Amino acid sequence: MTFADQIIDFNKNLVFSGRLPAGIRIMNPFRENPEINGIMEQFYKKYYDDHSRRRMILGINPGRLGSGATGVPFTDTKRMAEKCGINIQGFKSHEPSSVFVYDVIDAYGGVKKFYHQFYISAVCPLGFTKLQPGGKEINYNYYDSPALTKAVTPFIIENLRTQLAWDIDTSICYVMGTGKNAAFFEALNKKEQFFEKVVPLEHPRFVMQYKSKTKETYVDKYLTAFEL
Repeated sequence: MTFADQIIDFNKNLVFSGRLPAGIRIMNPFRENPEINGIMEQFYKKYYDDHSRRRMILGINPGRLGSGATGVPFTDTKRMAEKCGINIQGFKSHEPSSVFVYDVIDAYGGVKKFYHQFYISAVCPLGFTKLQPGGKEINYNYYDSPALTKAVTPFIIENLRTQLAWDIDTSICYVMGTGKNAAFFEALNKKEQFFEKVVPLEHPRFVMQYKSKTKETYVDKYLTAFEL
C-alpha cells in the first residue's frame, strides 16, 4: 500500500465507539458526507501515492470548515481548488487557518514539495461539536473539558499508533498549538514515546485571529522549525 492508500483506508474506517459527555457530538466527515471521501481520495492520490518517508504535523482535531468540509486538514474548499487543483461543486468554505497553512506551504516551495515531505494530521483524528442554547452547533476541542479528554484519550493513542506504523519519521513531530494542545501531547508523548522530539508551533487560528499583522514572522518560524 502506498502512503495514500494507508491514509484513505485510515480515514474511511475511523469510528469512535466510546461514550461522550452530554451535549458533545462526534464529527466524522467521512461517515456523515460521502462526497468528502471522493475529494479526500483525489487529494491523497495526487500528493501521497508513493512510499516516501514524511514528518508529521499535528493539529488539534478537525473543524467544520477545514477537514470537516474537504476531508483534508487545514484545507478549505478555496485552497483545495486554487492551490491543489481539486474543485468541489455545490459547497464553499473559507477557513482562516487554511489561509495561514497555505502561506507556509507556498513559502516552503509549494504543495508538491511540502506534501512530499510532510503529513498533516491531528492529535484527535475526529472532531467534536457542542450544542448551544437555541440549537446551534459550534466547534469543540478534545481538551475543552476534562471529561471529554478522558473519554477520547484511548482513541487518540490507538489512532496515533496506527499512523506511526506508516512511513513516518519519528525523530520529530510538530504540534500546532503552543498551549493546551502542546501540553497534552507532550505529556502523552513522554508516556507513550511516539516521537523523539516534539516542537510546538503557534496554531494557525491563533496567528490569523490575534497576530495577523505579523503573520510573516510566524510563517518564518514554521520554516525555521522545518529545518531542524
